[in-house]
Amino acid sequence: MKTDTKKLAAAGLLCAVAVVGSTISFPVFGSKCAPVQHMVNVICAVLLGPGYGLGTAFAASLIRNLMGLGSLMAFPGSMFGAFLSGLAYKKTGSITAALIGEVFGTAILGGLCAYPVAVLLMGQSSAGLAFYAYIVPFLISTAAGSLISGILLRSLEGTGALHRVRETVGR
Repeated sequence: MKTDTKKLAAAGLLCAVAVVGSTISFPVFGSKCAPVQHMVNVICAVLLGPGYGLGTAFAASLIRNLMGLGSLMAFPGSMFGAFLSGLAYKKTGSITAALIGEVFGTAILGGLCAYPVAVLLMGQSSAGLAFYAYIVPFLISTAAGSLISGILLRSLEGTGALHRVRETVGR
């Protein structure tokens, strides 16, 4: 089987995990926090890279919205972190860097970009919404998901399974 097909299959599987995992969510202020999405972002970044991470986050966000399992906040709340996590891992080869990329990308960049989405697309009042209003809820969600993925990836790394999986998908 070609490497691209393996990567696409792995991305599809991770996308499905993110969509099903979005049923495990909790509200924080105006946002629905889904830590499984952030766990998938980091795992996808480490296994497949930044492009597949970004694509998987977009696909999962779109499916979640179409199924009524998420809001428009799913897009900025997942895509920035997935991409930065993948870039950080690609440049350093460090799981810790991937975790930091996910948290920074989601909490800071995603949190700031959620403001125009809320005001322009969701009809929220700009007077009643601070520019940084989504940083804290996104930080809580991404910290929880990143912690889970960090534990899982470190465990896989310790047994050598992470290396074998990366070889299987062609990374």
